[in-house]
Amino acid sequence: MRTRRDEPTEGGSRGGIAAIGVVGGVVGGLIGGGGGVLFVAGLDRFTAMSRARVHGTSTIANIGVCVAGSAAYALGGGAVDLRIGTGMLVGGTLGALIGPRLLARASERLLRVLLVVILVLTAAKFSVDALGLPLLTHALLPAGLLADLWFVVPATLVVGIVIGAWSGAMGLGGGLLAVPAMVLLFGVELHVAAGTSLLMFIPNSIVGSWVHIRQGTASARWGWLLGLTSAPGVVAGALLGLALDTVVLGLVFAAFALVMAVRETVALIRRPATARAR
Repeated sequence: MRTRRDEPTEGGSRGGIAAIGVVGGVVGGLIGGGGGVLFVAGLDRFTAMSRARVHGTSTIANIGVCVAGSAAYALGGGAVDLRIGTGMLVGGTLGALIGPRLLARASERLLRVLLVVILVLTAAKFSVDALGLPLLTHALLPAGLLADLWFVVPATLVVGIVIGAWSGAMGLGGGLLAVPAMVLLFGVELHVAAGTSLLMFIPNSIVGSWVHIRQGTASARWGWLLGLTSAPGVVAGALLGLALDTVVLGLVFAAFALVMAVRETVALIRRPATARAR
């Protein structure tokens, strides 16, 4: 049964949700599918949905981000790494079946804490790279192992399942985890990692959305609105990402992750105080 929790608060509107879709699309196209963080923040602000439904609704929106972003990267001359991406795509799709079910059992506080941790680690990794510090300048996995398909296939499958479960649960598009994982573990170039991430999360978003809708942890109405309005922003973001230097793109990625981490931390601190006031 549909309830008022599916409707926007008095301060929200279809236009406001659509604007969030466009801005989130730009971010998703720019950094390989991380615009879900903005979708989550916007839905949390402009609707009365529970945190679980906010994350599930963002998963639906990410279908549009990933499809439009992949097309834009292909038309813009971007490249994808199918050697690394195929295993992660399959694993990510399997993970999408697990994540939403785990989300339904998680507390709101835990969801926020996990998001902050991922955002801070992401910001730190790309800041280190952009500043040229002699840390983590090469893939963590040895070149010999990365040349062996018997290692690469199961390794990317496992990584894909973990990231896919996270993305399917949290509705963040996967880019905040997949892009750093491909760069850090497998040595994939940043632009290629962004395009590959968008491609690998198309089936993940579809499967995750199906599970969320079936178990009632998503609003299809707002999810499709965000997804459709994100398409033009995704194209613009993807083309901008391809035009930027790798160092500049890394700094953009780091700054975005840090800003969102601060926002979530402030919300985490304020929420208990609000609850006590009530």
